[in-house]
Amino acid sequence: MKAITLLGSTGSIGTQTLDIVAQYPEQFRVVGLAAGRNLDLLVKQIRQFQPEIVAIADASQLSSLSAALADLEQQPHLVAGETGVAEVAAYGDAESVVTGIVGCAGLLPTIAAIQAGKDIALANKETLIAGGPVVLPLVEKHGVKLLPADSEHSAIFQCLQGVPQGGLRRIILTASGGAFRDWPVEKLPEVTVADALKHPNWSMGRKITVDSATLMNKGLEVIEAHYLFGLDYDQIDIVIHPQSIIHSLIELQDTSVLAQLGWPDMRLPLLYALSWPERVATDWQPLDLVKSGDLTFREPNHQKYPCMQLAYEIGRLGGALPAVMNAANEQAVALFLQEQISFLDIPAVIEKTCDRFQAQNTLQPSLEDILAADQWARQMVLSISQTQSTSVTIAPQLSAH
Repeated sequence: MKAITLLGSTGSIGTQTLDIVAQYPEQFRVVGLAAGRNLDLLVKQIRQFQPEIVAIADASQLSSLSAALADLEQQPHLVAGETGVAEVAAYGDAESVVTGIVGCAGLLPTIAAIQAGKDIALANKETLIAGGPVVLPLVEKHGVKLLPADSEHSAIFQCLQGVPQGGLRRIILTASGGAFRDWPVEKLPEVTVADALKHPNWSMGRKITVDSATLMNKGLEVIEAHYLFGLDYDQIDIVIHPQSIIHSLIELQDTSVLAQLGWPDMRLPLLYALSWPERVATDWQPLDLVKSGDLTFREPNHQKYPCMQLAYEIGRLGGALPAVMNAANEQAVALFLQEQISFLDIPAVIEKTCDRFQAQNTLQPSLEDILAADQWARQMVLSISQTQSTSVTIAPQLSAH
């Protein structure tokens, strides 16, 4: 039985991970839970899974959480705030920590887990996108495993099993195309928040669903793949695959291409990250190629998805710029969801923020540099958004130093 801790337990990744634990109680047990502010759901999870330690990021709810659990015979240790989440991440005999916290908030707890010698089931993209220059040396120093738990990088990781050193030539990330896959570019100025949240294939949180609509999620995955698998950006491609049956592919040196297929279901990559190198038998619906129908592919429209090209350019520039882009995206998406900026303002304000940071970019950033860049970017987006009057609908172009 593997002991696990779950960060972001009340979010999409967290609830699906706990579905796996509930279905396979002989395989996994929960040591720790950390959640944001969904008190009612967290209380239900604590009662069902009986963790030893629990954190709630919203410290103002700690007393309410304690009161809601007063009748439990086995009381978990309760902590709160950012330090509490980090304490849960590093706690006890958990072998693996699932990082399901959305955004850069997941970086520090993940680092705490690595420093405590925990393997990481990585569902938080920002850990590597913003913190890659710091996180990878820590992974090596502490001898822990960093196992991808999102569908695309899990697919690549699964395909790489048994591939010899130096055998990989290229990574091909598949993208659904998001809510506006079939929209003409001319209609994008009319986009509403409700439109952007209508993902055709996946059920995900609001922020990642908007990222899918802008294709920033795929741009972020390109940077993450660079860190995870050690390939240059010219060796990482994106293809639109509307059916989301092929989750990603790899091309080997002899031009053989390997793919991982399955129904759109986040539980599968989560289960593999938790059980690797084993394969757990499930009763989930197997893929039926006849039912799945035609599998189609097309090149992304760069005019429709300027965030994707921007991510490639920022990844190549490196240093602290990916942290700036990531934070700018988080802040811009939040403003869009609050209906304070338009959909097309998202790439515009991200590009302007990155442009303004280039002169101070640090190519070998420390953790402090990354956290400072993150905060700088969020404030810059707020400043830019207050004066933003026009949107761009062409691919941004950043000039490298």
